[in-house]
Amino acid sequence: MSGAGKTCAVVIGASGGIGGAFEAALIEEGTFGTVHGFARSRSGTQHLDLFDEGTIAAAAAHVAKGPPPALVIVATGLLHTADRGPEKALGDLDPAWLAQVYAVNAIGPALVAKHFLPLLPKVGKPVFAALSARVGSIADNRLGGWYGYRASKAALNMLVRNLAIEERRRNARAIVVALHPGTVDTALSLPFQGNVQPGKLFDAERAALQLLDVIEGLNLPDSGKLFDFEGKEIPA
Repeated sequence: MSGAGKTCAVVIGASGGIGGAFEAALIEEGTFGTVHGFARSRSGTQHLDLFDEGTIAAAAAHVAKGPPPALVIVATGLLHTADRGPEKALGDLDPAWLAQVYAVNAIGPALVAKHFLPLLPKVGKPVFAALSARVGSIADNRLGGWYGYRASKAALNMLVRNLAIEERRRNARAIVVALHPGTVDTALSLPFQGNVQPGKLFDAERAALQLLDVIEGLNLPDSGKLFDFEGKEIPA
């Protein structure tokens, strides 16, 4: 992200655990002149709802008024709600729930890319990164279950690959990737933390810093791929 001092950074989902940690870390580092944080729960120019493309377009228009974004991070995800958890078996499939999970985990990030990728500068090493998950890897799926979450993250990984290919034609300097943060101590993972091996549950601040290190080490051939928090490529 060379030349980042004359650019800005954008965090989508900045009210969440890891999104907020990204925003705080980027502000503290001071690499970027401005750090824009957007979230559904925020108001005014910081409001962005993945279910409403108009708010995504408005957020992009707001960012476009200033220095271009050399880093855009989509730190959103849906695994469960207060009254609905991930499917354990085929009989649990529900079309409304599947649509909601896809809207947050795949369609929303794609719409963010639609409006924000054209803003990336054509100099330096601009990065568009979306949080995915190892369970979205088809090759790595050995347990099954979690139909909506797995499938929507797999869809996100394919969307990232598509976006990377198209973006290469428009902006040869841009890198588009999906990132797996590991199991982070947030509301998303809370009901399932009992199954996490010792030392494998990361606090949000550590997870954000790890992924920022991964982002810093990316190069053009990495575009379109999925990487974990150690910078290791995960098969899609």
